[in-house]
Amino acid sequence: MKSTNKKTVNSYSSLHRKKRSARVFRSKKEARRYWILLITLIVLGLLSSYGLMVYNNPVPIDSPSFIPVVKRRMVALIAMIIAVICQSLATVAFQSVTNNRVITPSLLGFEALYSTIHTSAMFFFGAGIFISFTGTGPFLIQVAVMVLMCLILYGWLLSGKYGNLQLMLLVGIIIGTGLRSLSTFMRKLLEPSEFDILQAKLFGSVNNADPEYFPIAITLVVITAILLLANSKNLNVMSLGKDIATSLGVNHKFHVIYTLVLVSILMSISTALIGPLTFFGFLVATLSYILVPTFDHRYIFPMALASGFLILTGAYFVMYHVFNAQGVVSVIIEIVGGVTFLVLILRKKAL
Repeated sequence: MKSTNKKTVNSYSSLHRKKRSARVFRSKKEARRYWILLITLIVLGLLSSYGLMVYNNPVPIDSPSFIPVVKRRMVALIAMIIAVICQSLATVAFQSVTNNRVITPSLLGFEALYSTIHTSAMFFFGAGIFISFTGTGPFLIQVAVMVLMCLILYGWLLSGKYGNLQLMLLVGIIIGTGLRSLSTFMRKLLEPSEFDILQAKLFGSVNNADPEYFPIAITLVVITAILLLANSKNLNVMSLGKDIATSLGVNHKFHVIYTLVLVSILMSISTALIGPLTFFGFLVATLSYILVPTFDHRYIFPMALASGFLILTGAYFVMYHVFNAQGVVSVIIEIVGGVTFLVLILRKKAL
């Protein structure tokens, strides 16, 4: 009897050991499902981008003017790709180092600072200077100011004796609120014509992108994205929390500041190039967590990029060619992202 029980226990232990695994996916079925979803999203995104290029082109395909029209549309598509890379990678990485899947990099005040810079240019220098406030120089100034503000914030709040990530987020919210109030006050003092010109610039849209910025923006985005992807293994550990990451030998403070600097560069480029997209990154990150059955960032990042690309290109294709409403794409994305944010907050009942 004892021998039979011992054999049963040994066989159960052996079976249990076989089931346990340290692999990224718990089963081959999950891995297969992941790759099918990823390839499907990529294919649909490519179809949407192809539709944006050639669908409803007023010029016949055999006309010499067909290619120039496609090239003009290509500018918007490149801006979409840059925005997707910046917003998706930055949001996922930011939520990992803060160990919170609700908050977004927008809490640090990128959109508020962007709004304040443009409102101040209109308020102090007038419409003429504001309209001419374009080119590589002004673009680099906007990016540099946003990154500098974040570096000061990180250096002050994470390196001092009161170094605290939650305190940094709280100060970021306060600064953002103050900047929004300041820009709102200045906008109320503008002439109606100046206000209309400014308001068009403050809406996030790929039409705001200037191809003159692309060489610099693409170079910075590619370098930053590679550094962020190379740091995936550390992000896996950081997402477990400060205590666990420290106990596993990870320098928590260094990797938090390092990741936040990369996040600030990506968010600054996206905001300076096309304008504010407050909830787009949150929507993409949340969808990626639902679709990816693992916590490994080497697989979360590609899914975030693929889903973000499909969402942005699909939304622009539907609004441009189905509803003929080019100016409301970012508004629709922000509404859907905001509703998703509220639903998640209500379900979690906490930030």
